[in-house]
Amino acid sequence: MMDKQNGHNRRTFLKTALASAAGAVLPAGESRAAAFSRDTLQVWSCGGLAEAFMPANALFEGRTGVRIAYTGAFAAALGKSLLGNAKTEVFGGRVLDLAKKLRQAGKMVYFKPLCFTTYVLATPRGNPARVQSVQDLARPGVRVILAPDASPPGGQAAQVLLKKAGVLEPAMKNAVSLGSCVQRTMEELAEGRGDVSVVELRLTRMPEFQGRVEIIPIPFELFPPPPLTFTIGVMKDAEDRALADHYVEFITSSEGQAFFERAGFIPAISDRGRELTEKLGVKDA
Repeated sequence: MMDKQNGHNRRTFLKTALASAAGAVLPAGESRAAAFSRDTLQVWSCGGLAEAFMPANALFEGRTGVRIAYTGAFAAALGKSLLGNAKTEVFGGRVLDLAKKLRQAGKMVYFKPLCFTTYVLATPRGNPARVQSVQDLARPGVRVILAPDASPPGGQAAQVLLKKAGVLEPAMKNAVSLGSCVQRTMEELAEGRGDVSVVELRLTRMPEFQGRVEIIPIPFELFPPPPLTFTIGVMKDAEDRALADHYVEFITSSEGQAFFERAGFIPAISDRGRELTEKLGVKDA
């Protein structure tokens, strides 16, 4: 489901970008791995981006002949390892402060805004509890499912959102499940073991959940800012800088960004994405 205020623009963006992806052809000099000094590029990202990165990587590989060695894992774990001795060539990370820390530590050459996440209320199909807004999570008898112990920052974001809405305490009292995995939370919800949850829109776009839940928008002013931003950057250990740059250019192009739109994110190059880039200060140091 599209954000009501931006639905038309985002649908138009996706339609145009996918058409471009289907029909565009790289210049002859860039069409094969021979254009670069290496035929493999190592890319890491936080696991929440995997649904977008994997098909985008497949298109890039088909275009260039370069193999993408992709790893998606917990953002905090990857960030900690990269600030230590771990190495990768391109990193798509969550939380703007992490990208800034990697830049300040000299681990990352530059970063660009990639996409933004949004939060929604999800209910089982049919919305049996007739949930209409965040305030309904405080209504007696509404069965709430949350994952406060999920890996940061996602696990705590819903609680911050509910606190900003003034319903955290009653919502927690209504909780019938407090888990540690957002995907398991979605499965419980889809099976009807609860009435509502606060989740990222991206989760509802995953193949195993599409068509099994209904979505209710949440006002943007309730969103906690830190988890919203995803960036992509070239690391200092990139063995072929031209290849790493080319990959980042592709991912941040309209055709690359279409995969993130389809996976439930707001692309950075969309109208709404540009607004959020400015509002949240997503700029390289």
